[in-house]
Amino acid sequence: MLSPFHVAFPVHDLALAREFYGSTLGCPEGRSSPDWIDFNFYGHQIVAHLSPEEAGAAQLNAVDGHGVPVRHMGIILPREEWDAMAERLKTKGIQFIIEPYIRFKGEVGEQATMFFLDPSGNALELKAFSNIDMLFAK
Repeated sequence: MLSPFHVAFPVHDLALAREFYGSTLGCPEGRSSPDWIDFNFYGHQIVAHLSPEEAGAAQLNAVDGHGVPVRHMGIILPREEWDAMAERLKTKGIQFIIEPYIRFKGEVGEQATMFFLDPSGNALELKAFSNIDMLFAK
């Protein structure tokens, strides 16, 4: 079993973060204060900290013909959950940086991936491996 990770990130508006992470992504809310909110992100603790001056979009690097945000976080889901989340996000009108697609098709590390931003410009990647044993394969 993997240990849960903890990630803290800046947001410009806690109410928008609460709506996005809670309602759009379906992350249960944990503790909060006037300056931060804990969310349960698939068993991991992510914390939105109010810090408008730090919020914003990340630089892009080329990966598989796409501009991938350098600073991003995400989760690796089973394929069925990934497909369901891709449909959920499309239904909610989320604008993708990189539309859901299969990256490295037919190669070691083949994976379904999608990128999008939260309301504060933080990039998220959700992916699913065709074979999870290839997670760290070269």
